[in-house]
Amino acid sequence: MEWLEASTENCPVQRTLDVVGEKWTLLILRDAVNGVRRFDDFHRHIGLSEAVLSDRLRKLISAGVLKTAPYREPGSRSRNEYRLTRKGWDLWPVLMALSQWGERHALGPEGPVLDVRHTDCDAPVRVVVECSAEHSALTPGEVTARLGPGARLRS
Repeated sequence: MEWLEASTENCPVQRTLDVVGEKWTLLILRDAVNGVRRFDDFHRHIGLSEAVLSDRLRKLISAGVLKTAPYREPGSRSRNEYRLTRKGWDLWPVLMALSQWGERHALGPEGPVLDVRHTDCDAPVRVVVECSAEHSALTPGEVTARLGPGARLRS
């Protein structure tokens, strides 16, 4: 069976995009990774409508990417903060890869908004693809993609 004969129903890219493959969702995740937790802060920083923000937050909670934690400002009612779960933090390399691509191919003349560096040595952080035997910085020409055990014929 070849790639074009395989059903993509079980494709991990497709299933991931079902959860996070929308612009506003990725921007919410970007902000959450950078410490934004409160609805009003997401709303103000990203600039999307309250209805869209509520919908995207609900979907991320339902998918187990975010969880809520109650907080209360003095003199105000109790509200929820939105925090990344382990599943949410596992998207951090994806966001870093998108940022790295954007810095290389879509950056304006003013430069990047965020400069992410390794705490220990202050070197810029970059995303690389490596094999499980720790051969790092592989290129597309150095890998072989085979259909996996979940591959089925297209119907």
